Amino acid sequence: MDRPSTALVAIALIGAACSSIPRPAPQLAQNREVEGFAAAAAWPNAEVAVPIIAAQEFMAARHERDGYEYFQRLAREQPDRPVLTSLEGLLQARSAGEIPLLQRVAWVEEAIRKLDRGAEAEPVAGQLLRGLVFADLPERFGKAKQAVADLEASLARRDAFPIEIDRGVFRALANAWRTLGDERRSQEMLRRAGYDSADGPAVPGNISVGPDAGFRFTNPKLVREADGVYVAEGFDFANISFLVDPAGVIAIDAGTTEDSARTAMKALRQITNAPVRYVILTHSHWDHVGGLSAVREPGTVVIARANFAQELSRMRSSQRTFNWFFGNRPVGLDVRVDRLVTAEESLRFGTFDLRLIPVRGGETEDALFIHLPRQGFLFVGDAFMPYVGPPFLSEGSPAGYIETLATVRSIAPRRLIHGHPPLTRFFNMEAIAGLEAALRNLYEHYVPEMQRDRPLAEILHDNYLSPTLRESPKAVIPYLVTRDHFLQRLHRAEAGYWQADGEGMDVMTRGERAALLDQFGGGTEAAFTRVAEDLIARGDAPLALSATDMGLLRYPSSERLRKDRTQALSMLIERYNPVNPFRFIIYSQWAGIPLRPIGDPERGAQ
Repeated sequence: MDRPSTALVAIALIGAACSSIPRPAPQLAQNREVEGFAAAAAWPNAEVAVPIIAAQEFMAARHERDGYEYFQRLAREQPDRPVLTSLEGLLQARSAGEIPLLQRVAWVEEAIRKLDRGAEAEPVAGQLLRGLVFADLPERFGKAKQAVADLEASLARRDAFPIEIDRGVFRALANAWRTLGDERRSQEMLRRAGYDSADGPAVPGNISVGPDAGFRFTNPKLVREADGVYVAEGFDFANISFLVDPAGVIAIDAGTTEDSARTAMKALRQITNAPVRYVILTHSHWDHVGGLSAVREPGTVVIARANFAQELSRMRSSQRTFNWFFGNRPVGLDVRVDRLVTAEESLRFGTFDLRLIPVRGGETEDALFIHLPRQGFLFVGDAFMPYVGPPFLSEGSPAGYIETLATVRSIAPRRLIHGHPPLTRFFNMEAIAGLEAALRNLYEHYVPEMQRDRPLAEILHDNYLSPTLRESPKAVIPYLVTRDHFLQRLHRAEAGYWQADGEGMDVMTRGERAALLDQFGGGTEAAFTRVAEDLIARGDAPLALSATDMGLLRYPSSERLRKDRTQALSMLIERYNPVNPFRFIIYSQWAGIPLRPIGDPERGAQ
């Protein structure tokens, strides 16, 4: 919800011109993120995170005025939801540049009053949103001190938020301290936010990405879930869990690389020096087995599904095209398994009684659940990864996804622990039944249409929200981040490679498509730049990226097209960072825009 030059407000208010910035023209392409989250945000029982994500998506699309008008209507219809008033005020302030100069001060002051009302009625979300806006206001409004107070209060209760907020808060604090004339503190906050300057895409949460270390969902930390149960988060792409007993340690998964897994083991050794007796692998993907050499010790028994080797061979044969997922360190795929699980069985070790449960899973065929009945924990690996198998591999099962949700519901654990932090946060037991019902409805609704050859693009364009979700607010975010991938995987299974609209029949290279567009443009670089910049102004980042890519195939030396391409990618990074980490990683790599881990000494960030 933070924005790089949310100097938009500042520039708009102190600009010399009397004209306003034109309101963006309507987007030409559908923005399912805006539409889906905005529709769900209107439901009276929506989780607070849903309208906040919707507001982020309006801003990422550069359509703040549309978002303001949408939340203005919702706030009037549902006055008992103060977050709507706060978001109305936030988007009103963000759209100030579209207001005639002589009316802007009154416009922003009205937004301030709404933010004050929202913060008073609901301090947790309200103070955060107010602080983010106040931090960007010009000095003449006198709100920088209040911004610092709000933002510091939000950091103090960061655990109350469903999403991580540190990076966005530190970045806003940098702006507030600069307004207050304290450049030293401003630079310190910017450093903590992981930025060298205030330019670049806005990423509010604690994710980081780059060519060396790859992608991290959060900063490294060892999370204590219960007595003897720890989860190492943020040491690399995936989690490693540890069951700690005086007799030894059971590790669940092994991380991505030897280096990152060794760092996680160092954190474990601050808790115990007991030897690692077992490593249980939830499935065969790179990020869960690649660091095994650092976790395995003399005498360690490695346990996996009986079909683990077959699935692992797929990992060995695949090429990691997008290396910003895991970084440049070796991913070890020479895995030796000592004990194979063919059916449900028990493992008793020290104070731990475990059930090892083979399941079909939504991602791989070798999924293995680890159930701790006494503690009420169920370790599920990536069985519910929203991508239903990596998008660049031929695997994953929509039917298996639904089937495994039903399995979890029948086991009824107290808590699910996934292979990645956001899944543990949002794909929780409160969401499982609702997500199962919604995906089952999605499956039953679209399989007949796919079998009748309805094109995938049309199906996705429906932006279908299962009616069951209205009664399952906890399932809304998991459903929305899973739905499109679920449908894409399902379409590949149910339909042919020729679609009813002709897609797939005459396959052309990107170069051939670029040549076609060049014919329409009269064979000039200017035609591509004109179209790309119009699309960027509309907020049509995917189309703008396509236009610049096509243009650069025809005019590879064009600096203007390269600049436009970077701008389109920056918009896509902002659009997808809250809802689609895989796209965020790929767009960051294409743009060459790394994002350092946040640096907060109080939390021991690296």
